[in-house]
Parts: sequence; C-alpha cells; structure tokens
Amino acid sequence: MLTVETASSAEAAAGRAYRPVPLPAYLPDRLTITLWDFSWYVRSGAGEPFEDLDRACAEAVARGYNTVRICAMPFLLFGSGLDTSALRLDRLGGDYAQRVRWYYVHAPAVLDGRARLLELFATLRRHGLYAILSSWEYQQSSSFAVDRDWFDALLAVPPEERAERLADALADLIDFLAAHGLDDRVAFTELHNEVQFGHLTEGLGGPRGDDSMVVALEPRLSRGVARFHERQPDRPVTVNYARVPVGGMRGIPAEVDVLVTHPYVYGVLDEVTSAFGLRGPLEEFRQDAVAAAGLLTPGAPPAAEWTLPPESAWKLDATIVGKGEIYLHDWADAGAFDRYLYERYQAHRSEMERILTTWLSVAADHAAARGIPFVFGEGWIGYTPLEGGFEEGPVGAHFCRLAMAESRRLGARGSIVCSNAAPHHPMWQDVALQVECNALFAGSPARSGAHPA
Repeated sequence: MLTVETASSAEAAAGRAYRPVPLPAYLPDRLTITLWDFSWYVRSGAGEPFEDLDRACAEAVARGYNTVRICAMPFLLFGSGLDTSALRLDRLGGDYAQRVRWYYVHAPAVLDGRARLLELFATLRRHGLYAILSSWEYQQSSSFAVDRDWFDALLAVPPEERAERLADALADLIDFLAAHGLDDRVAFTELHNEVQFGHLTEGLGGPRGDDSMVVALEPRLSRGVARFHERQPDRPVTVNYARVPVGGMRGIPAEVDVLVTHPYVYGVLDEVTSAFGLRGPLEEFRQDAVAAAGLLTPGAPPAAEWTLPPESAWKLDATIVGKGEIYLHDWADAGAFDRYLYERYQAHRSEMERILTTWLSVAADHAAARGIPFVFGEGWIGYTPLEGGFEEGPVGAHFCRLAMAESRRLGARGSIVCSNAAPHHPMWQDVALQVECNALFAGSPARSGAHPA
C-alpha cells in the first residue's frame, strides 16, 4: 500500500516534497471525458436522457468516450444526514430557466439516491467506463430539489469547514462503492467543481471567480485535500478551477494529485456579458439594450418580473447563474443571438485562440513543475442559450478540434470534446464530431475498461 505523506502548503514550500498519489494503473492512457454533471440524476425522469443509463453509457462509448464526470451528490448522500431514499427532483419552477443549458427539466424524478449511485456505477462497469467524482452542491445541485432541506444542510456547515466536510463525504462515498465492489470505476476525486465560484467562498470577501479568490481559498482547500488523504491514502484527489487561474496558480493546494482546470475562453461571449450586464445584480441587467439589439422574442416580460414565486425564492440563492443571464437565455431569439455572435466573432477570433492555447500551455507547465497529470474537465467557448447553435456550429467545432489537438500535443491525461457534448445537450446528436475529436485526442484505441485481476 502506498503511504501518502501529507504536508501543509507552508511545509511543502519550505522544501518538504509531497509525493503525489498516482492515478490508478488500470485507467486508459487518456481519459476522453463527457460531462454528465448533476444531470445524470436530475434528468432521470420519464423520457429524460438519463432515464435509461444503459443507453446513455452505450451512446457514450459509441462516441469515443471512456470517462464520465459527475456530481456524485456526496454531501447529500453521505454528509447531510438527510433521508435520501425518496429524493424528489424537478425544474426550478414553472418555465423559469427552461431555455437555459443544464437547467431545463422535462419530467420530475423521484429516486433513492444511494441506489441510483450504485446503478450508475454498475452500468459504467458493464460498458467499460470510468467516473471522475465531483460535487456541484455548493453551486447549484440542490436547486433542483423540491424541498430546501439539502440547501439548508449545505449552508449550515461553517464556510471554513465545508471543504473538509466534502472530503469526508467523498471518502465515505468511495467506501460505499468499495463495499459493493464498484470502486474500481473511480478515476480520481475532486472535492468540488469550480471552487472559486459558489458558496465555498463565503466569508472571504472579494469577487467570486477572481484569481485572488483562488489564493484566498487555499487554506480551506488544503485542509480538505489533507482530510481526504487521511481517509483515502491510496486515492488521488484534487479540486478544480474555472478557467485557468493564471494570476493565482500559487493558491492551488500543494497536495493535489491532478491539476484540473476549465478553459472557457468566452471572447465574443464576454462582449455580450459586459454589454448587457448579464452577471451582475439584476438592477444592472440592460434589458433595453438587449431589446434594441433585437435579441428578445416577442412578449418578453420585464426582467424584474421574470423570477420564482416566494416559496421557491431560495432556489435563486441555491444556484449561482446570474438572474440576468437566465432571463436573456429564456427569452432570447436563438437565431438572432447566434447572428449577433457570428457578426462579432471575427474581431475576437485571434484573441480567443491565443487565450485557449496559452491557458492550456500554462496548465501543462504548472502540472509539469509539480510532477502531476493535468486534465481539462470542461471548456471551450462558454455559456450559450440552449436553443442557440454557436458552440455546436462551425466556430464551436473549430475550437473542439483545436483544443483536443492541443490537449494531445501537451500531454494532457484527460480532455473533453466540449462541455455541451453530453446526452442532455443538442450537440450529443453530432456523433461524427465527437468520434473525430476523441480519436484526435486519444490517438489510439483506449485500453480495455476491465480492472486487472
């Protein structure tokens, strides 16, 4: 058994070298990842894309994937103390966010949370697939619950303790899988998704997402990583970051075993975000400018009126997506929105390509300096309306190919065709692009998914 010598970041900086826990030897040489996030349980009702897990897994294999990345709802199942034998999930409320990627839900679901987890892992094994364990719980997972108990339990944990509580919950989850003989499906574990965005930052001050937040979070996250290592010394663990935080890399905990970043380049989408005030307070959302640009469908209500009823208002706090952004995506004329982006894209093209290649290179260099593998778990352009086609079209396909080729060239251990290439997105139907890009990254067929005897 490998013994992991845990050390604080200060001790590591003083010269006490940390020996990273290697990824399991049974994994494929390169992880071709499809992002199933929290949708694998939220979108599991009648007629939903994850109702039939066998079908979803078979389709993933046919597209060249060998790994799924999921919110395993660890805190809910193993840290909250709540009864999860009849978990009720549904849309946020009415038509709110029903034209927003990751948020639209066609049918409610009632499920036994732990049984659903075992069903997923048994299905992954049948299809030779692996899973990256993560959590979106301090960002949005609980907003899909009919009741607020899950959200309240998350916020009841003091902010300074949240990373450690996640570590314990994930360690318990792995023990649970091991007790059922399914732990060999785990590729590695992330304490949480995009740690600098969400309720993990509570009490630290400063803007969420800023590189300074990466540095401010380091003590909390380092304690969480150390706690996981204490509980699961043979299992690699990490956290992951939105973008590649080039101005805050020193804040990445010294004892992560994998570097995981999400290089969303935005570019032309940044122009939209800043021009219309999508990610600030709703008072800063410029509905007049959006309407003047011809981006709204007829009958769009005033933005202040597009919200949830009082009894569901807690869900607006349980999710981090801006109210202005939800409003625009819900009420956008998708064709007009796509045209708006295409008309402005050329002015941003060079910058977007430069940012992408630079960020990927920075991640590769930082991982090399630490002697750890690196993985790109999400990317590449950004958050577009559900019914839009910009990321699925020729520009998006160009960035998928570019990113996968660069991921291969730089030696990434895992990468993704695109965040939108998953069963709950329209891009899933573009089988040829996914097969092409996965082959471009993997270079050769992945090894068998069977665990060695």
